[in-house]
Amino acid sequence: MARKNTIDGYRVAVNHHLIPGLGAHRLEKLQPEHLERFYKKMQDSGSAAGTAHQVHRTVRTALNEAVRRAHLTVNPATIAKAPRLEEEEVEPYTVEEVQRLLAEAAKHRNAARWVIALALGLRQGEVLGMQWHDVDFELGVIRVRRGRLRPRYKHGCGDRCGRKPGFCPQKINTRRETKSAKSRAGQRPIGAPDELMELLRRHKEAQARERALARDLWTEKGYVFTSPVGEPLNPNTDYHKWKELLKAAEVRDGRLHDARHTAATVLLILGVPDAVVDAIMGWEPGKSARMRRRYQHLTSRVLKDTADKIGGLLWGNDSAQAVGGSLSGASQSPVPAELMVHVARLGERRVPFLRREHAAEVVAQWSEDWPDRTAEVEEWDRGRWERNGPGGVRAVRDRMPERTVVFHARALFLPSGERDSTALPEQWSVPAWEFETDAYTSRSSVWRTARLPGAGQEVEANARGTDKAAVETAFAEACAQAVDRAQCPGKYGDTDDW
Repeated sequence: MARKNTIDGYRVAVNHHLIPGLGAHRLEKLQPEHLERFYKKMQDSGSAAGTAHQVHRTVRTALNEAVRRAHLTVNPATIAKAPRLEEEEVEPYTVEEVQRLLAEAAKHRNAARWVIALALGLRQGEVLGMQWHDVDFELGVIRVRRGRLRPRYKHGCGDRCGRKPGFCPQKINTRRETKSAKSRAGQRPIGAPDELMELLRRHKEAQARERALARDLWTEKGYVFTSPVGEPLNPNTDYHKWKELLKAAEVRDGRLHDARHTAATVLLILGVPDAVVDAIMGWEPGKSARMRRRYQHLTSRVLKDTADKIGGLLWGNDSAQAVGGSLSGASQSPVPAELMVHVARLGERRVPFLRREHAAEVVAQWSEDWPDRTAEVEEWDRGRWERNGPGGVRAVRDRMPERTVVFHARALFLPSGERDSTALPEQWSVPAWEFETDAYTSRSSVWRTARLPGAGQEVEANARGTDKAAVETAFAEACAQAVDRAQCPGKYGDTDDW
């Protein structure tokens, strides 16, 4: 490699574009005071101390490469006084703010993305780079392997559009989508609470519905969080979604990284062992002690109470034991003691909610659908629901359930293939909530046939779904098969004669 006489010539060693102002100095004449003046000039011009400090680290690494290649005998950057870096105060969100954020997130796509940020503290790139094969539902483990990179574009129009490359209608991404985690600490498995794994299951089902809706527009890349057509989320778009979430939830403005601060602070204050905290947060052994100190100075009584609430609300007792063993001072329930469980009593069914307005909305809609049935909101304290409530704490919902009108069609056919007359209606519709698993469906139509037990051996045709026209079409297909099944029972395994 030809000798390079400027610092700029060594940027390949660290993959950074250095500030052009240093390129005027020949390596052999570069002095520590040159660097110190340059850092001060940067800060006087408005650059943050962190930016100047990052430049210092980059210059030091580049000049170490020059020393290694014998172009310098001493690295002046190791002598120069580094810019003073004052670490920002960590201010985690309180339990009330977390609750409002999660309640608002549940109204939007990719709600699990924000739960992961607040509960596990994954970095933005780690969440956006996560793929489905990184999620082990059987073991309840999420494996962090890679990070999402910010796209870098160039013009695809030959620079004729007059816009920046990122806004070019024919822009071309020149950067790969992800890169592997840069350290062994960054590549890590994380035990996830059962509630979070269930949320991811529901998210995967919702993604499957989006895939079916997008049809040939969908690009399958295996990412957990995607656009409506399967592409990985853009970090810049994700950042603005976070800001919109804060505003909609009426929560104080903060950085996306503050969600990670919240999770880290809770883990430390809850008494999770240091080694487990390091593993969850992805802190390297040489830096973990310094990082823990940044968070542990917040252990005031107020934050202790907040941590107890967040730990119970987001992890629950069983999940916390799985992540960190015995947690000193942790809440023994997934619902904080001062929170009530708001139960929608619908006839003989009880559906619990964290928020009273959700229970009240379900009761109001139920009363409108079924005016002759009992519907009211009950207030249960946490202990009573844990002991006596159907499903226990895991049944408590933090979002509104979905409701739809389900259309039904039914007919019976005699062994001859003739339709049997019956007093039951042939077609009807009923409203159903997603917690009514025996009545609810999200599919536009589905049909089946079955031979009924008993002496008559009638064949039943059924169709149901949310689209009336689709159900009628499906019902016609079901009736056609039912006639054939009635006349040819062996063909469908109803007898051995075929």
